Amino acid sequence: MTDYPPIAGHGLIGDLQTAALVARDGTIDWFCGPRFDSPSLFGALLDSERGGHLRTRPVGGAFDTKQLYLPETAVLITRFLTDAGVGELVDFMLITGEEANEQRRIVRMLRCVRGTMTFEIEIAPRFDYGRQSHIVTTNDDGAVFRAGANSITLSAVREPGDARVQPQPTVDASDLAFSLTLRAGEVRGLLLETNTSTPPRAISTAEIEEYFHDTVQFWRDWSGQSTYRGRWREQMLRSAITLKLMTYAPTGGLVAAPTAALPEQIGGERNWDYRYTWVRDASFSVQALLGMGFIDEAARFGLWLRRRVEERAGTGDGPLDIMYRVDGSSDLSEETLEHWEGYRGSAPVRIGNGAASQLQLDIYGEALDSVYQLDRAGLQIGHLGWVAICNLVDWLADNWDQPEEGIWETRGGRKRFTYGRLMAWVAFDRAIRLAADHGRPASTERWVTARDAIYEQIMTHGWDPQRQAFVQQYGEPVLDASLLRMARVGFIAPQDPMWLSTLRAIDEELVSDSLVYRYDPEASPDGLRGSEGTFSLCSFAYVEALARSGRLDDARLTFEKMLTYANPLGLFSEEIAPTGEQIGNFPQAFTHLALIDAGLTLDAQLDRAAGRPRSSGAGTARASFFLSQ
Repeated sequence: MTDYPPIAGHGLIGDLQTAALVARDGTIDWFCGPRFDSPSLFGALLDSERGGHLRTRPVGGAFDTKQLYLPETAVLITRFLTDAGVGELVDFMLITGEEANEQRRIVRMLRCVRGTMTFEIEIAPRFDYGRQSHIVTTNDDGAVFRAGANSITLSAVREPGDARVQPQPTVDASDLAFSLTLRAGEVRGLLLETNTSTPPRAISTAEIEEYFHDTVQFWRDWSGQSTYRGRWREQMLRSAITLKLMTYAPTGGLVAAPTAALPEQIGGERNWDYRYTWVRDASFSVQALLGMGFIDEAARFGLWLRRRVEERAGTGDGPLDIMYRVDGSSDLSEETLEHWEGYRGSAPVRIGNGAASQLQLDIYGEALDSVYQLDRAGLQIGHLGWVAICNLVDWLADNWDQPEEGIWETRGGRKRFTYGRLMAWVAFDRAIRLAADHGRPASTERWVTARDAIYEQIMTHGWDPQRQAFVQQYGEPVLDASLLRMARVGFIAPQDPMWLSTLRAIDEELVSDSLVYRYDPEASPDGLRGSEGTFSLCSFAYVEALARSGRLDDARLTFEKMLTYANPLGLFSEEIAPTGEQIGNFPQAFTHLALIDAGLTLDAQLDRAAGRPRSSGAGTARASFFLSQ
């Protein structure tokens, strides 16, 4: 097994239709195209020998590297420091807009800052997760790699008088490498394009710098929409940019992560494909986006959600699936890539997701809560959207009281999870409020009956009098960090003794310093072998719960500690191992939206305690709500 970079040792670039991971040594080791959920073109992150990569680094001798984002952008800078000089690799993708297309463009600008530096560029694509062979052709300006209908075109940045590009085959004759020497102040680079009919061409320095300035301007214009002016602006904005990078612009869907099969335990089997849009994750993002002032993105998700509800209305399978492909389709058949060894030998490598067919009742509460939050922000739902929501809530009234797989997508059979009931209560509560606020026709008496029945059931069966805490499932004394949301969604007052007692129980059993476990797999088997790390989503939810309950000093210290687990670029994966290593898919939308939610709540509570006006807010709605279409 060859050495692998740390999972957190990467930056993310993207064009709002897919994304690429750039390791700290300048290697692109994960890139799928043309969409997030398309097969990989570079996949060395999951098999360093057979996965494929695009590597750019100094030639000969030792070098140190640093990475940073250009402020308020998704433009990534990797700095190489050697005795002979300092060089920079500037990576970004050209924004493609909201029309789905096959062409992706990655720009790699190379700049010598001081002294002299020779860079080695090696391109070794592996189409379709390395299952499809390719051929390569070259000319004086670059190369084309072809595998069936797919291609990658590499064009060099050069000026008149520069020597012609002379790529040479590597050990594998279908891969190429070439070198480039720069002196202080010189800028060159390359443009990588997928599925273009244009042959390799010489690209001027002026053209690539124009690409750079246009991309920087796009991201700074977008970042400038933020209304957040609180205590953690840099970290919050970086999380918002990361969420934007994981949004598929043609539909507005947010992927859970741009990666697949990164392990929750090194060497273990908990390796899932997260390149899809979960209703839950995307719904959670609405309040985070509204809280930061990004109204348009929240509204586009509202359109995405309405389309999913309408597509499944009346089918008998439930109004919503738990996840979808980025285009809204639901074919997520799970398979294993037997020819790949997995990150650091963590097999199996799974693509697709077998949890897609699970019953998870909580998604209906999360979906309705997002619609309600959008409505409060002035983005009202239209008639057709309301009809679809009524169908959804009516279905839930007939189906909420049954076992399910739950929020954590366990594979150990269906159970009566408290969190699923809690969020079903939220669905009815928000639908009732929407109907009353706007005088909409609805089966409100039926919904009220269901809402109140759930409340009584949770208080009777979800509360364990011996543990003095709300528990994961009825009849079992197991705690679950998902219940940290109980006060946030309004089911229980944050100062209620039953809630404070639950929070103390979670303190004692699931919290390790600032880090929070989802649950104890030994106490509540989930059908999978091995263990897992702490969930950063739960850790940030813990911060929010502490803040709402009045434990502001604990909340602030926990939040500050959590921020230290980010990588140097401010990015988080799904989990944190006991060693502090980030594990699981990376970067993780769930984690970043929970960071934003925790920061917004903590800011507001600290301001309130100090008697100051709110330092952040959603601002004034600037977009019509697409649900009205």
